[in-house]
Amino acid sequence: MKEQPKQIYRSMNGREIDMNKLININEMTPAVGNIRVNARGDELGPGGQVIRKREEILTAPVNAVPDQIAVQPVATAQQPVQQPAPAAVTVKDVTNQDPEGKE
Repeated sequence: MKEQPKQIYRSMNGREIDMNKLININEMTPAVGNIRVNARGDELGPGGQVIRKREEILTAPVNAVPDQIAVQPVATAQQPVQQPAPAAVTVKDVTNQDPEGKE
């Protein structure tokens, strides 16, 4: 079994900082951003209350589609949409054109 690398760093002022301890202390702090999660990855609700734990989120099926996105098909017959005809393309005759671009 491998040993984990040392997570203690020395600051410019000579103080030792244990990164693992710092991560564990701030585990329940809400993360910065527009995703409502804490530093652990738990989903947060109003007031910072944990709605779903990280373990539940990781074990959720990947192919599950939320009800908000599921769309029911409409059984009405629709007329096929006709595509507009492409615009006429003009072809420029460049056989008698001057190589410097003067016509």
